[in-house]
Order: sequence, then structure tokens, then C-alpha cells
Amino acid sequence: MTIAAGSTIGIEYVLTLEDGTQVDSNVGGDALRFQQGSGQIIPGLDKELIGMQLDEAKQVRVAPEEGYGLVDPEAFTEVPLDQLPEDARKPGMEVMARNDQGHVQQLRVQKIEGDNATLDVNHPLAGKTLIFDVKILEIE
Repeated sequence: MTIAAGSTIGIEYVLTLEDGTQVDSNVGGDALRFQQGSGQIIPGLDKELIGMQLDEAKQVRVAPEEGYGLVDPEAFTEVPLDQLPEDARKPGMEVMARNDQGHVQQLRVQKIEGDNATLDVNHPLAGKTLIFDVKILEIE
């Protein structure tokens, strides 16, 4: 059986960055199940799975434009430092916040200057080339 648009598939994967940093993996756990072409996973990985067969494995490189996008220079916001928890008041720390639509999103402290903090609203993997080592475990 070969993966085609609309196939329900299950994959095993290891996600790394170009510098070799492992970001995520489900090896040894449950398969990641989704319908191919439905937008449930990033587009760059989704399209590379078309034509693969059961038990086939390959490495897929996904450019930022096909992954989590480029870093948006408009996606930074400045807030008073006292609006952050004390343990999150240093660059690199992550905080959760509710946006204007009520959705919770993850933000990273970019820098601290005086009484203000600059927060990065971009996805943590924005601007990064993603490397997936995938194996097809299920095809329906």
C-alpha cells in the first residue's frame, strides 16, 4: 500500500535541527496518526510522505517556509517587567499568555531592558530548517 492524498497514516519520527539538536521524537511510543493532506502536520513533511510505503523510512528536510514559517519581525511585543512571573524575568525563559482571542500561546523572553521585557511571539521553531527521520508504521 502506498500513501496517497487522504490516506490515514501512522509514523514514527525523530525531529532534529541542522545543528543536531533533537527537538522531538515518538520512537518507542505511539505512532503519530493523521490524515495525509488534511493540514494536521506541517506542509513540508506532509507532501514528502506521498508515495511512501509501509515500513519505508527516509530523512526529510523541511525549509522554514514549509515548516513553522520565517521569523516575523512584527511578532515581538514589549511589556512591563512586573507583568512577568519573577522566575521568568531573564532572556530565554518561556511564559504562557492568553491573547486577545482567548487562546493560550507560548512566548519567549527575548531581552530585558530596564523595567521592560521584549517577548517573542513567533513559534519556537520559526526560521529553522527541520530534519525529520520518519518511518511509515501504518497506512489505511
